[in-house]
Formats: sequence, structure tokens, C-alpha cells
Amino acid sequence: MPAPIERQSSAGDAAVNGFSTVSSFPATAGGHLADNVVYFVRMLRVAGLPVGPAKVLDALAAVEAVGIDNRDDFREALAAVVVSKREHLVLFEQAFDLFWRNPRLLEKMLAALLPKVQGRGGDADELPARLAQALLPPPPPRDESREDESNLDAAFSFSAREVLQKKDFATMSVAELTEVKALLRRMKLPLPEIAVRRTIASARGHRIDLRATLRRSVGAGRALTPLQFRARRRRTPPLCVLCDISGSMDRYARMLLHFLHAITNDRHRVHVLTFGTRLTNITRHLRHRDVDVALARVAGAIEDWAGGTRIGQCLGDFNRLWSRRLLGQNAVVLLISDGLDADAGDGLAFEAERLSKSCARLVWLNPLLRYAGFEARPAGIRALLPHVDDFLPVHNLETLTDLTRALARPPRRGLESRLLAA
Repeated sequence: MPAPIERQSSAGDAAVNGFSTVSSFPATAGGHLADNVVYFVRMLRVAGLPVGPAKVLDALAAVEAVGIDNRDDFREALAAVVVSKREHLVLFEQAFDLFWRNPRLLEKMLAALLPKVQGRGGDADELPARLAQALLPPPPPRDESREDESNLDAAFSFSAREVLQKKDFATMSVAELTEVKALLRRMKLPLPEIAVRRTIASARGHRIDLRATLRRSVGAGRALTPLQFRARRRRTPPLCVLCDISGSMDRYARMLLHFLHAITNDRHRVHVLTFGTRLTNITRHLRHRDVDVALARVAGAIEDWAGGTRIGQCLGDFNRLWSRRLLGQNAVVLLISDGLDADAGDGLAFEAERLSKSCARLVWLNPLLRYAGFEARPAGIRALLPHVDDFLPVHNLETLTDLTRALARPPRRGLESRLLAA
């Protein structure tokens, strides 16, 4: 992280301690407004936004064009030149509020880096760890000359990879997110093979292949001809993923798209659709081998990212338009959603029942299960539970590994409905 720029004016002190309006910036040539804008863009780069020197020049030009009399104009001018993707807008707004306005900057930075226990209330106002890491000063340099003098007992230490297995996606820093994305790209989701109607030649089987047996007996004279057999072909079923991209699922959906890109390119007959207020098929975009190009195309195709959630309507559109062409041959459906429906579960039970009857297995992955005190109180969750085979959490690498083991077990349809009745 670049060293902070020394501020000597009142504007620099206000940038550190926070202030409510931009109109207090110095408008004279001797002010440090340009230095603060440069430092703010550098902070965004450390937090993970793809901004370079050209963006710094554009930001300075935008501020000079709109002026500093109106805070909203100042914010929108910076966002117009710095933010290039929809997913970066939330991080920019949080960074802007903390750097230019919020008077409790240091307290939130420290709170974001400390472990905490969260309840059912959620963490909508939590400061991302990567933003807090970008705002705090860099650690002191290590003294490499004294490294050889240290003798540490690593018998009870933990590897970084083991720690990342259980760490929540929403609490990771920039470096941890980069490492986890690389791990997600190498993950696979093997499904158990099932017997299909078609048969293939086999050394042993339950059916005699009469045609092959007669072909072998031609020219054999009176010699004994061994019987030829056929066995049912075994094949992995199709996989269909329905991923919720609403505002409450935003942070997890972004990470899971890397996992979905990996499994889409690992095997055939994988279909991925996203839903928020509408249904979008992104399978063709995820087929691109380069994950960055694939996700850029996905971002361009989705129009309802981080918006509302209408699960019942989107499942109805899927049942009407896509289920007959995607859910054949004992397909498995992964539903990734927190179950928080803006329509309060209106029509959701009917569509969920229809979806469960159209596929061989319906697996619901819900990040809210990361809370120990989770209760199925929202109407959307209660409408979905009776029709799923498996109800699993999805918030870190360990839960994705557990998903593979869960798919190897036989389905348990109706289990959640019995738990609710109890």
C-alpha cells in the first residue's frame, strides 16, 4: 500500500477524521484536495478495484469539472470515472463514506478486522475486511537478517489453506479472496453415475446380445461359441444451477460464480441460470475458458444484479420455459439462495413442488445456515423446505467440499417438512 500523503491543511484533517459536506474543501490553489483525491484512488486500488494512473488523472479532471460545492455531484463524478463494473459500486460507496465523511472511521476499521459473533440480524452494515485493510497503514517491514536466528515450533501451527477452508467469503481480505478464487477454479463437483436405458457391450451382463453372439458364431463350424452380453450404460446426470443474485446474496454470488465457472468447464451437461427479479441463462458465457472474460460477459448479460428477489416468479418462469429441456435424464438441481423473497413466498410453494417433481434431486444451498441459531421463519424459506432433498450451507470452501459428499448420499426428500411439523 502506498504511504499516506502528508496533509497539512484543514481539508487533510477532515479527510482523516471525516466531515459531513464537501463544501468545506479548500478551493484555492494552495489546498490539498488533489493530494486527497490521489490518495483516495490509491486506496481503492489496494482494496481491489482495477484503477491505474489514468483513472487518477480522470478523477482529478472530473473533480475540477464539477467542483466541490455539492457532495452528491462530487461523489457521482468520482464514481463515473473510477467504477467500471457494477460489482465495484458498493465498495466505492463504502470507501467514499468512510474516507470523506464518516467521523468513526478508525472504530469501524478495527471492528472489521476483529473476529466477532453475529446473530440472526445479519451483517448488512459490516465494513468489508479488504476495505479496512486498505485504509489501515501497512505493517512494518520484516527484518530478514534476523530470520535465521528464530527457531519456532510449528507442531501446533495451522496452514493458510486450512484457515481459508473455514473462513466466510464475506470476511476475507483482498489477498485471501485472490487465493480462494484460485482454489475455486480448480474445484470439481463429481456426481454419482446412474444407469440409463441404453446398453453397451460388456464382458458380463444380465442381457444376452443375440446379434453379437450370432456374428461370432459365423464360420465357427460346430465349435462352441461363447455368449455375448450387454449391460446398461452408466452416466452422470445433468446438473442445473439456479443462483440467486439479489442484494442479500451479492457477496456470496460473486465468489460462487468462480466455482460455477469451474464446474461448467469441467464436464458436459451443466446449465447455470441466475435470478433476482428475472431469470437469465448464463451458461454460454461461463463456457469461455478464461474466467475473467467469462465473468465480464456474465456481468454484461445480467440486468438485475444486487436488486430485489422474486423467487416464486423466477421459478415459475423456469418451470414454464426451461424445465422440459434441461431437467431430463434424472437431472440434479442446485438452488443457491437465502430464501428471502420480496413477494413473501406468494406462489413459491406451488412452483417449488413442481420443480422438485421435474428433477431427480433438488439441493438447496443457503448461506444463512452459517448461523448456529438459524430458524426457518421467513415465508419463503418455509415454502421451499418441504420440497428439497438436501438443505446445506454455502459460505466457505469447507461447505463446498461437504456438498460433494452430500451428493454421494441418497436423497432425503420430505425430511425438512417432517422437521417443520415436529
